Amino acid sequence: MDHMTHIPDLGALIEINEDATVSRTALKAEGVRIVMFSFDAGQELTEHTAAMPVLLQVIDGALTVTAGGDTVELAPGAVIHLPTRMPHSVLATQPSRMVLTMLDNR
Repeated sequence: MDHMTHIPDLGALIEINEDATVSRTALKAEGVRIVMFSFDAGQELTEHTAAMPVLLQVIDGALTVTAGGDTVELAPGAVIHLPTRMPHSVLATQPSRMVLTMLDNR
């Protein structure tokens, strides 16, 4: 049976660890998966691709995202959409938490 899933505070699901990048799946439901990331300052996800479109949203901190030849600085509240298989990297310029939403468009 289908049911509604409610997460009152995504940010509460993950903490920033010293000198580390941490990820945790927060939700897996029809058509979507949400993964929380935390980064200490200077931590990076090196260039990679995703097999589906994704949304990146900063909860706190600051991230530099490079994708498709462009670089943007993301502050809290910022959202970026990346299409399927676009190479991208993420660098934390300060301790940061991010929401990654993976969109299953099949």
